[in-house]
Amino acid sequence: MSIYDLFSKRKKRMLGEIPEIYVYDDIPNKLKVQVIHIIDDAIGHPKNSLYEDKVDEVYEFIRDALCREYGLFELLPHHHYIKNEVNNFFLKSTTDEALDLIELTFRLIEKYIKDENHSYHSKVRVKLNPKEAINELNERFRENGIGYSYENGEIIRIDSTYVHSEVTKPAISLLYNSMFEGANEEYMKAHQHYRDGENKECLANCLKAFESTMKIICKEKSWAFNQNDTSKKLIQICFQNNLVPSFTQNQFTSLQNLLESGIPTIRNKLGGHGQGAVPQKVDDEMTRYALNLTGANIIFLIGQSGL
Repeated sequence: MSIYDLFSKRKKRMLGEIPEIYVYDDIPNKLKVQVIHIIDDAIGHPKNSLYEDKVDEVYEFIRDALCREYGLFELLPHHHYIKNEVNNFFLKSTTDEALDLIELTFRLIEKYIKDENHSYHSKVRVKLNPKEAINELNERFRENGIGYSYENGEIIRIDSTYVHSEVTKPAISLLYNSMFEGANEEYMKAHQHYRDGENKECLANCLKAFESTMKIICKEKSWAFNQNDTSKKLIQICFQNNLVPSFTQNQFTSLQNLLESGIPTIRNKLGGHGQGAVPQKVDDEMTRYALNLTGANIIFLIGQSGL
């Protein structure tokens, strides 16, 4: 279903009431209701009473998975209908619980309720395909000023619409290639840690994703390297093999310095070694910078490799 640009929305834009700063610790009830509508349209409704169990199976999977993870026997007591139990739990949920449910449900929608599942679609009428549902979810996040997005099966935190569209999404798209599966897993873990405020762990996975990307490029290009090579060594190998064309290599001297002193240094100084008597604090701004720098470097390296 289309997102309508209603009069009230246009009025808020005109009055400057559209949120410009993202919120991360509160999922408003309005957004929860909007998400329920999206889920309802994506999971669909049985074409007749004989197929009601097909829809119930989807909600039962969501309920049972959450109960198992939370150590519960039921999400909410005294609910005779599984769908109502899941929806009412979502409406009463904390921020983390809400994000858990959204991530789990949309992962199920994306992987199971897809056009290729003819058995499901022959019995259930859906109004939104998985891509449409995900697009609307992310748009609802944005218009409510909530700084999260569903990408590649996970809820990730975003801080800037521009950086998200120009760096994060392109990097995720490139790494989604099965060739870069390991680097993709590490980059998505970095985003998960950032969302959860685990900044040191985020930096560690940024470096892993960066190094894995270079190792994969070296392997595909048949360039000699060792699996235990550090990022500095891998960068040297990439430049020695003209990953950057030789006639422009001088122009990229500063880039090499940035790559060598950027992600590895941030991680090593703040997140990678023993912290001594006084615990080191990795602030959000530096972590965000490292996460964005990782994405930009991955885009550049894969683009130059032609893979």
